[in-house]
Amino acid sequence: MGQASFQKKLERLMRVLKTSGPLLVAFSGGVDSAFLLAAAAQALGREKVIAATAEGPLFPKRELDRASAFCRERAIDQRMLPFDPLGLDAFRDNPPDRCYLCKQAMAALLADAAAESGVKRVVHGANLDDLDDHRPGLRAAREAGIESPLIAARLGKAGIRRLSREMGLPTWDLPSQACLASRIPYGERITTSALERIDRAERFFEEAGFSQIRVRHHQGLARVEVPPGEIARALEPETRKAIVDRLRGLGFLHVALDLEGYVPGSLNRKIIGNEV
Repeated sequence: MGQASFQKKLERLMRVLKTSGPLLVAFSGGVDSAFLLAAAAQALGREKVIAATAEGPLFPKRELDRASAFCRERAIDQRMLPFDPLGLDAFRDNPPDRCYLCKQAMAALLADAAAESGVKRVVHGANLDDLDDHRPGLRAAREAGIESPLIAARLGKAGIRRLSREMGLPTWDLPSQACLASRIPYGERITTSALERIDRAERFFEEAGFSQIRVRHHQGLARVEVPPGEIARALEPETRKAIVDRLRGLGFLHVALDLEGYVPGSLNRKIIGNEV
């Protein structure tokens, strides 16, 4: 896609953001929400934008710290919202509509934060590519009246990364993010201990220099996904031993490296009928 097409998409996004008053942006600190927040601050002025960041057991602390730094460096008002859907029995049971239940609860939290701030519009960073995956959370957001300006502007992940880079955002090349519960197969109960184990395991891989990582929590088995180009490195004797020792030390009984490599939403295959 040419530069002119990207510029038109950016202009369309700015028009969408300017259609009314102040905004509350659901802000995780990832590529999409960071771009949306920066664009909203540019379109409306930072004094008319609030970043609302959920914090709790579903979100790695390193991501929350990065989100806070992003707002602090741009003098954008950030509200940290304590959020723990593990209090919901239905969510802990981890059904296929887990994301719907979570987004429903989060939407109510965002609505309360917006009302307290006198803001009528709430937006989030769903993008065009999200429409191609199992995303029940999108339905919950629509039902709650949360807007998706990036979808309205017809922007997918590649375009968001490119425009983020042009805007000088440090998030342009961040690995894709997803809540820690997305590492646990549907039907397996979500527990605080499992989420903590996943977080600590993935932090180990990040500190070891792997560019993208998912540790899928199959009960006592850790199924590790790294980018295909980094599989050979993971299999080097010293690295392999370090991985096994660390994950066994965290409580996993078995450690497996997925030879397909990192695949976004790989646990959704059973839901959308793409089993191999």
